Amino acid sequence: MRADERTGAGRRLVDLSHPVADGMPVYPGDPAVRIRPALTVAADGVEVAAISMGSHTGTHVDAPAHTVAGGRTMADVALDELVGEALVVRLPGLADREVYGLGRLEAAGLPERLPPIVVLDTGWAAHFGSERGLAHPALARDAAVELVRRGMRVLAVDTLSPDPTGAGADASFPVHEVVLGTDGLIVENVRGIELVPDRVRIGFFPLRLAGDGAPVRAVAFLD
Repeated sequence: MRADERTGAGRRLVDLSHPVADGMPVYPGDPAVRIRPALTVAADGVEVAAISMGSHTGTHVDAPAHTVAGGRTMADVALDELVGEALVVRLPGLADREVYGLGRLEAAGLPERLPPIVVLDTGWAAHFGSERGLAHPALARDAAVELVRRGMRVLAVDTLSPDPTGAGADASFPVHEVVLGTDGLIVENVRGIELVPDRVRIGFFPLRLAGDGAPVRAVAFLD
């Protein structure tokens, strides 16, 4: 699918996913992505690739089990939890490693009642794979608490994480603890959000893996 395609019914689809490719960027410490030929048309009559990657590769969903001991796995997540009306919150001009809170979200027009899916558009998808991509802005914990209180069940971000990205002892996950700890879901590394309106229907379609997360094909549906 191209970034922008039209269905037979006239509805336009916008792909919000990063392509999965050999050697692509991953969160520090995650398994590298390796895609190698396994069978070839010349030798075997068919082309088949061998793929090795982590469950949180590219644009992906975090199930509660990702950070919550005993939390739901992807086997427990219904597709209808990941498809629905979404609010896109535009947050231009954030600084490297800035932690932004509820005041910044409300200045961007955050309403009192939220649809199930909230997408935070920081513009950082443009830095995916670069050193600056690791220095992305992050959501404050108290803001995550308020998003959940107002009705959000799925938080989607265009960064590696809604929390600051660190490695080893430097890593902390307060937003994950809030959202996944209330049995919600997090989608990371969305792209192309600038192509969709502030109110839009979005679907995140994960591989049917039974673990702590899964890569998704993220799609916005435009009339």
